[in-house]
Amino acid sequence: MAGISAADRQIARELRRRLAQGVKIEDFRVFGSRVRGEATPESDLDVYLVVTELTPALRRWIDEVAWEVGFDGDLVISTLVTTRRGLEKGPFGAQPVVQTIEREGIPL
Repeated sequence: MAGISAADRQIARELRRRLAQGVKIEDFRVFGSRVRGEATPESDLDVYLVVTELTPALRRWIDEVAWEVGFDGDLVISTLVTTRRGLEKGPFGAQPVVQTIEREGIPL
């Protein structure tokens, strides 16, 4: 799990900092090929967010902030966003990717 580079870690921390200005973050993890040390130069930075509240407008804002931070870091950031309620009561929590993220993801 130490596969995440210092540059990726810095970009993820900047994303978290900027997002925290507009949304309450309950969980923030980096996962995927960059964490496993399998990334290629074209690989995106996968970020998992659990937020307190999620509306369509807030989801668009999260995507915009991720694009801006990624653009500044010359990296595409892909976000997977849910709420605690969505994890516990909805079908999202049963997705295999959630178990993978909980196992492999690096909290920041």
